[in-house]
Amino acid sequence: MSPAVGTGTPATTVAAVDLGAGSGRVVAAAFDGERLRTRTVHRFEHAPRTVDGVLRWDVAALWAGVREGLAALTAAHGVPGSIGVAGWGVDHALLRADGTLAAEPACYRDPRRSAALERAVAEVGRERLYAATGTQVAPISTLFALLADARGAAAERERLREAAQLVMLPDLFHHLLRGAPPVPVVTERTAASTSALLDVTTGAWARELLAELDLPAHLLPEVVPAGTGTGPVGGDLSGLLPGTRVVLPAAHDTASAVAATPGVEDGALFLSCGTWSLLGTERREPLVGPAARDAELTHEAGYGDDGGTVLLLRNLTGDWLLQECRRAWAREGLHLSAADLAALAAAEPPLRSLVDPGDPAFLAPGDLPARLRAACARHGEPVPATPGALARCVVDSLALAHGDAVAALERVTGHRAPSITATGGGSQHELLVRATADATGLPVRLGPVEATATGNAGAQLVALGELAGPADVRRLVDADPRCRRVVEPAARSAERWGEAAGRWRRLARRTAGATTGTPAAGGAREVPA
Repeated sequence: MSPAVGTGTPATTVAAVDLGAGSGRVVAAAFDGERLRTRTVHRFEHAPRTVDGVLRWDVAALWAGVREGLAALTAAHGVPGSIGVAGWGVDHALLRADGTLAAEPACYRDPRRSAALERAVAEVGRERLYAATGTQVAPISTLFALLADARGAAAERERLREAAQLVMLPDLFHHLLRGAPPVPVVTERTAASTSALLDVTTGAWARELLAELDLPAHLLPEVVPAGTGTGPVGGDLSGLLPGTRVVLPAAHDTASAVAATPGVEDGALFLSCGTWSLLGTERREPLVGPAARDAELTHEAGYGDDGGTVLLLRNLTGDWLLQECRRAWAREGLHLSAADLAALAAAEPPLRSLVDPGDPAFLAPGDLPARLRAACARHGEPVPATPGALARCVVDSLALAHGDAVAALERVTGHRAPSITATGGGSQHELLVRATADATGLPVRLGPVEATATGNAGAQLVALGELAGPADVRRLVDADPRCRRVVEPAARSAERWGEAAGRWRRLARRTAGATTGTPAAGGAREVPA
């Protein structure tokens, strides 16, 4: 392969921090002018815990994991030229005027948000919420966390009053990397777009909506594009990382992953598989309107030239279901690795039991095996008796949810995608990939497992002048022979999966009706037959 752009020899190394909702990693990415090589130097797990009745993230544990990873990176690869953090969306932190935390960030699985959503719908309506931001009306959104604080207990209202600024989770860690200077800080566009506080059409904060809900718009920081530099690493990390620049990548991990997903520019759908499955298409303009709203599609910002792109997608519960099942079994003394569980699932007959992965009963941590079995019983599905049968139920159900999302995107955009490119840890799950190909009827290409870190590093290299622009990031990935494997739908599988899709659609509509009091609107749960 000839050099993509620039003269990156000797190799330029950047540090890509990838914070997922269940684990974090620090990745060294070296670009020599022809190839981008990534190596995970540190990986750590983390989880929220309940503090004073609120499910909160442990910022100290997350920050310790990042610091440990940066020490390992510099020991093995030297001081990086820059560092950027990409992480999960929707969650935020509140900073005081001196730059310190007013409280640890609440987790998007905190149950207070569901009540806040109901309150917002009662006050302004679902149509108004979606029209203002183009964001799916779901309890995980930042908007409902902010509303829960504003209408919550006295302690939460007091924390909100003493706050000077709201920052999204990745921005908090950029803030800490700079040495926690006093506010104001900035927020990167793709991270802000997950909040349900940003107008996807104008790119500005939806201040009129906040005024209607009596929420404090003065907390919202300046929105800046991916690639913005905020200065050198500071504080007590300046000795470890002298001269390293803090560069904001596409700070939402999905946006970074899509930035490193080949084929999307030619119409392929992206499927970012992790704790959540994000399946969608990249566009230049949003499609905000009743059709997208009723199809449960959301708009998020993507990484690109001229202000970036728009990602039209559906947020789907992903590997969280299997992760939480494994944790529940481990508490009972049954320790199964992800590979162990995948092998057990593969030995089970397909499409025997189905659930709706988006069932609100599955959102909070806890005894997921019991909840999954209860859902099967509630909907008249055979109740899985073993871990393998339960895992197979989850895999098949996720694949059918992917099929539902593909059908919704086709209906709203009027475009039939030629293929799907899957990235992230879930792309290594052979059974899930094959089931997704069968459920959607589309070939699934396997992209990079560490797509988020690759896209994160790519945006930094563009900011450093080593790559000319966002298109070069995908060209580098596209040239990697490891990203050439394609899984085709199985011959003669369409009829069997079509029948299962109808069954799944019926139970998914019952789930939606139980949640909202009405069936899913506009055929929002339709799956190709």
